[in-house]
Amino acid sequence: MSFGPNPWQQTNWDWRAAGNFIGGGAGSGLIMFTALAGVEGTAAAVLLLVGLALVGLGLACVWLELGRPLRALHVFFNPNTSWMTREAIAATVLFPVGLAAAVAAHLGVGGAAWPAALLAAVFVYCQSRMLQAARGITAWHEPLAVALLVGTSLAEGAGLYWLTQPWHGRGGTTLALLFGALLLLRAAIWVVYRQRLGDRLAARAKAALDRAARVLLIGGTAVPLALLLAAAGSGAGPGWLAALAGALAVLGGAYMKFTLITRAGHNRGFVLREMPVRGARPFSG
Repeated sequence: MSFGPNPWQQTNWDWRAAGNFIGGGAGSGLIMFTALAGVEGTAAAVLLLVGLALVGLGLACVWLELGRPLRALHVFFNPNTSWMTREAIAATVLFPVGLAAAVAAHLGVGGAAWPAALLAAVFVYCQSRMLQAARGITAWHEPLAVALLVGTSLAEGAGLYWLTQPWHGRGGTTLALLFGALLLLRAAIWVVYRQRLGDRLAARAKAALDRAARVLLIGGTAVPLALLLAAAGSGAGPGWLAALAGALAVLGGAYMKFTLITRAGHNRGFVLREMPVRGARPFSG
């Protein structure tokens, strides 16, 4: 039975919806971390463009999910009630501002990334609230899901920054420490989030999140932190060890979000207090 008193896996959001959270979150995080890192010049321009491309790729996944893609403009009709509408509006403003910031950075304007970073933060916040607004899905409706997705985006953005560090060459101890702190913050939020869910999850959702926890906490946190320490102790600069740490941090976050959307999105089920009977008055208790 696909519905009833027992929880069942939602099927409206699939890998394409997960792609929006993966690409949009990582891209927004990269834009924000680029501003935090104080990168300027052509390197900042390229990082901003990569971030925008990832956000656009995520939104393209959602567009592919629509049964009638030409009706996509309808998403803008409910800004007062819909976090999806607010996400779309934030993205609409983010792209021209982000492109302008990339051009300005390339021309040598200092601090050009900050307006795009603020809009990226608004975008990823709206995106996380959109998921948390799903009242019928336990793993999504947990209030800490918002902090989890925002924190994951920042950690992924830092991971992408360090993944590309061998190219742009902007590193340093402070940024490495910030990357490590974001990894630990994401892990801490996950642990508290999972504890708050407790036994309220369906059995399959619980198993899926527990698998994601191993990937996130070990492959996406512990191993990257060890690689960062190894890079710091080598005396040869961050190099490819830090780049590998960045890649693992991104992959761990992506797997967690994919699992959260496609495998842990179980509805709570429902209970009918009285079965309807043809010809009988409805229950009014």
